[in-house]
Amino acid sequence: MRTKPVLLVIAHGSRDPRHAATVHALVRRVRSLRPGLRVETGFLDFNIPSVHGVLESLAAEGVRDVVALPLLLTRAFHAKADIPAVLRDAPPRLRIRQAEVLGPSPLLLSALERRLHEAGLTPADRSSTGVVLASAGSSDPEAIAVIARLAREWQRTGWCAVRPAFASASLPRTEEAVRELRGLGCARVAVAPYVLAPGFLPDRIARGAAEADVLAEVLGPAPEVARVLLERYDAARTPALAAVGA
Repeated sequence: MRTKPVLLVIAHGSRDPRHAATVHALVRRVRSLRPGLRVETGFLDFNIPSVHGVLESLAAEGVRDVVALPLLLTRAFHAKADIPAVLRDAPPRLRIRQAEVLGPSPLLLSALERRLHEAGLTPADRSSTGVVLASAGSSDPEAIAVIARLAREWQRTGWCAVRPAFASASLPRTEEAVRELRGLGCARVAVAPYVLAPGFLPDRIARGAAEADVLAEVLGPAPEVARVLLERYDAARTPALAAVGA
């Protein structure tokens, strides 16, 4: 019987305990959607287990195939450098394929919509509401371009306006985008954090939303996010399965 590759979810980690708690809640939802799939979690920093520790344990158990999935919304430094470096240091008996990051995906837009509706917005509010798409930020131009493109696509779904904002590395900041939307004449302004878990930068986004009318929660364990994880896993696992049957 052909064994499915283990899904290793790789999270950044944080000193903020809410971060790990949210990651674990998301992983539990993934497991509930795919009961036959083994899903493990490893952290790059601050939290345990470490990615290296999980890989060592899997190798010791005799696991051969792993899909390593970066719990990231854009392809920036961690996806391009940190995670590949950790995976290169894995036990040689493991066959590892790195999945794509979560974004962009229509499902993530649906998750953003879910969080705004949970925060109190209704479909009737759409045309009169400006939205700040607030991400953590990056010095990587590719990552910034993805956020800007997502904001443009989201605006075409009927919002008064959508503006990107960044908690670090790039401009504008959340508070600046809120003021811009006020200046455009939007009747209300909502801030939608495009981040997966609470922590230092999400807290900065929340402070920048002080003058907004609505602040949504982080994406966290939204069902749409869990479905994206499984989509990325399924897309990455085929070459690993072909290697098993070779």
